[in-house]
Amino acid sequence: MDLDNFEDSSSLIISAIRSISAARYRLTQGMEDSTKPLSGDYCDDFLSMMFSTEDSAEMPAAVSKALDLIFLLHADHEQNCSTSTCRMIASGGANPFASVSGASSALWGPLHGGANMAVIKMLNEIHQSGDDGSGFIKSAKEGKTRLMGFGHRVYRNYDPRATILKSACDQALEALGLESPILDIARNLETSALQDEYFIQRKLYPNVDFYSGIILQAMGFPTNTFTVLFGIGRAPGWLAHWKEIASSGSRIHRPRQIYQGENARPYTDLAER
Repeated sequence: MDLDNFEDSSSLIISAIRSISAARYRLTQGMEDSTKPLSGDYCDDFLSMMFSTEDSAEMPAAVSKALDLIFLLHADHEQNCSTSTCRMIASGGANPFASVSGASSALWGPLHGGANMAVIKMLNEIHQSGDDGSGFIKSAKEGKTRLMGFGHRVYRNYDPRATILKSACDQALEALGLESPILDIARNLETSALQDEYFIQRKLYPNVDFYSGIILQAMGFPTNTFTVLFGIGRAPGWLAHWKEIASSGSRIHRPRQIYQGENARPYTDLAER
């Protein structure tokens, strides 16, 4: 299963997805490839690949740190949809490139990789309506709207990753000198949810997607790149899972199903129809 070449393969994948993502973005913006020398820092160089021009200033350290935290906090998270896909493909003997490709396809699904995009869409819609978030909270409690970025299938209380990103978000926005009405709405939503008995009883607390989208938007990433950034962060985790499967020598995965359909049913013989 190509274990002998794993170090080279994984290094190539982790590096190439960053370069491909930046090249694709610059192409869509009509920009030439960046010519700025690379520093060797993964996030600094990625931001330079994405946004640098001849006269652009260096990104503040707080911004690079925030992106690094986003990548780190998304690297691995149990048997989620894309990770399970990667492990399934790897169990058939596929190499890391095929396995990560399959995982990326699974991540493309909006229910898995599009959560932080949904948060930004929600916050923008609230802002455009002139609401400060209080009206949306009322609507969510009445079941008329859905509060995106709150609650998690694993974390039944406050998502610890959201705590880390909330601080990073504040620092990044301060370093960029940005005043974000979207962030103000997000804080209003968070405060309301943490104090409102409706959300407390249902354990609907902000999750990692709630703040990651705000940070990425502030950095200048368009929302259609959010899932790509999720994939960049998750790639090391996928590769670690691939290596675990390849090293274990286990048999091909074959999940069992429990039939829940009908048992024997009466039917009309074909000759009598």
